[in-house]
Amino acid sequence: MSKKYEVPKVKLNNGLEMPAIGLGTYKSLENDAYNAVKAAIDLGYRHIDTAFFYMNEEEVGKAIREKISEGIITRADIFVTTKLWPTFHEPESVVKACKRSLDNLGLEYIDLYLIHWPFALKYYADDCYIPRDSAGNWETTDRDYCDVYKKLEECVKLGYVRSIGLSNFNSVQIQRVLDIATIKPVVNQVECSLQINQKPLVKFCKERGIVVTGYCPLARPEPANKKPAFLFNDEVAAIGKKYGKSAAQVALRYLVEIGVVPLPKSSNPKRIEENLNIFDFKLDEGDLKLLDKFHTGERTVWFTEAEKCVNYPFHQEF
Repeated sequence: MSKKYEVPKVKLNNGLEMPAIGLGTYKSLENDAYNAVKAAIDLGYRHIDTAFFYMNEEEVGKAIREKISEGIITRADIFVTTKLWPTFHEPESVVKACKRSLDNLGLEYIDLYLIHWPFALKYYADDCYIPRDSAGNWETTDRDYCDVYKKLEECVKLGYVRSIGLSNFNSVQIQRVLDIATIKPVVNQVECSLQINQKPLVKFCKERGIVVTGYCPLARPEPANKKPAFLFNDEVAAIGKKYGKSAAQVALRYLVEIGVVPLPKSSNPKRIEENLNIFDFKLDEGDLKLLDKFHTGERTVWFTEAEKCVNYPFHQEF
């Protein structure tokens, strides 16, 4: 490890702060998440994003607890996000699911707890993430996410979590939550990259004091297929050369510049370090204008199987 990086923070609407970049952990299994989180903390990451659905809360928590016991960080230094899966949207399930995630992490509290998706799925068992009928279709319910959100507020009052928010919610759904909330959501986490920059949604959220965090900020690279296009583009490479940065670093810095907290996922220590090293340069107006043109609206995560669900979010423009 060459150095430890300092990361700026963004202020949340409840007065708490969140580091301006986080480590994503989706599909980090079999000790990948454990090793990635330890490496990330050593480098200076202080924001870790997981979810019950990722099946690695225990690994993430173990890595954090070890770094606390080593004296590298204190609990107050690290910001941990996890999420409520749609099978736990029934009123009696929300608080239990939150406590389960807290126990999995082995921490005193969760910094940020999000409703992972606005739609609801039928519950059969804790480890049945995608319930299907005999024809293979997803089994959904019409549980209202506003009722779910009220239960998240209860999790705050119980001291399980410090902040609550949303994930994959569109503007109409966010406004419905704001209309009933007594504890305002601090975050909406959505897919965000050069190819889907979410500028209208970012503007909408900013006007309401909600921070946007962005998953898949590098759109799940496939180097063999030269995807996504923006990571293998000569103009993006030229911008990177100007600042002594890679195309990936340019893409992450772009999100920071437009007001998004990126959550790049990696299990490779060199990539983890590269992704963090984006706070010592600033893109100029010409760079930003050029990078804007890569926006196509193309998603990496559609969850098309859920398109018929009540409250599926992506039928709305933003």
